[in-house]
Amino acid sequence: MLGFMNNFSWWPWGATQTQGDQKMSDNPAFDSIQSELDANDVVLFMKGTPVFPQCGFSSMVVQVLGHVGVKFKGIDVLADDAVRNGIKEFSNWPTIPQLYVKGEFIGGCDIIREMYEAGELQETLKAKGVETEAA
Repeated sequence: MLGFMNNFSWWPWGATQTQGDQKMSDNPAFDSIQSELDANDVVLFMKGTPVFPQCGFSSMVVQVLGHVGVKFKGIDVLADDAVRNGIKEFSNWPTIPQLYVKGEFIGGCDIIREMYEAGELQETLKAKGVETEAA
């Protein structure tokens, strides 16, 4: 087996880098990220704010959430480099935005858009007990 493969643990959603027997979860931003997830049912880690998104992908997810009528907390990763880099390691997902519902990573822009178009996002929110309002 390839030597570099010893540094990864494989999970259904991707690889988690490890150092020896210890998972690389000593990132100080993880506490802040987990605190936000614990305090809010729906959290969007994004570039910019829900009122003023700073990239098209973040804007798209904000629009989708608006159409669904779900209240969410937007976290501007541009305001804190530790969170910007930490969220990628936290989720094992390389891009931003990232949507979490009840602490579970749901996906990035393309996944959220596809879920919305198929009605799966609405079903996921309902199954997790998240209230939505007609937009």
